[in-house]
Amino acid sequence: MNTSVVLVILVTSIATYISRFLGVVSSSNIKEKSKLFKWFNCLAYSTLAALIARIVIFPTGDLAESTYFSRLIVIIFSLLLFLIFKKNYVIPVIFSLLFMTFFNSIF
Repeated sequence: MNTSVVLVILVTSIATYISRFLGVVSSSNIKEKSKLFKWFNCLAYSTLAALIARIVIFPTGDLAESTYFSRLIVIIFSLLLFLIFKKNYVIPVIFSLLFMTFFNSIF
């Protein structure tokens, strides 16, 4: 199991960094105001929103043991922290980890 986890991390990292490299190489030809760029931007955000919604509504693993109420509260507070701390990602992530641990021990 340990080897497969390392292999998955390695393969996904390579795929991520190759696509980022190709994006940097081809970015000089892309106009940010073009309709195609806006479409890809909307596609990326909608995919991310769908994945987050799936994780929250239909969780798997340890997250499936938590209640909808606890997940909803953590999401609301994490979004508020994200906005309060000037769109810093670290504080909401740490908060959500601690708060979900706290909620799972209570409920």
